[in-house]
Amino acid sequence: MAIDAESYRAALSRWATGVTIVTARDGERVHGMTASDFAGASLSPPLVLVCVDKQSNTLGVIEGGGNMAVNLLAADQQALAARFASKREEWTRFEGLDCGVAATGAPLIPGALASLDCRVVARHDAGDHVLVVGRVEAVVSRGGEPLLYFAGGYRGLAP
Repeated sequence: MAIDAESYRAALSRWATGVTIVTARDGERVHGMTASDFAGASLSPPLVLVCVDKQSNTLGVIEGGGNMAVNLLAADQQALAARFASKREEWTRFEGLDCGVAATGAPLIPGALASLDCRVVARHDAGDHVLVVGRVEAVVSRGGEPLLYFAGGYRGLAP
């Protein structure tokens, strides 16, 4: 029995998730995108995975440079998440941001709760997305509350 895309999307929207900005560098090309399809995959070796739309401009930069940083956003970074999610003027996403630079060269988003610097070790075709697996080479963490996404909107933790 086939399901329609709208019903499937509505069901998935009932899953609360954290919000990340995935960044990458390929030479002089730098790109990033908002992603909520992220997970830790292994503790030993330390692996994470991100689901990236095949139409995303960020995918080519991840694949070309072989790196990515997964930046876990803080509750006060909703506007930044929206900026990196919009396709409009996506070449301006990094304007005004004082990003750090990871050992792999990927940009580190300022104010993120954590940033995971990764080397890409695998990619797997998954329909209209690619599952990108990265080996975590370095982490930066700080305290704070996470930015969450649920039912089509940004949320925070209840007190």
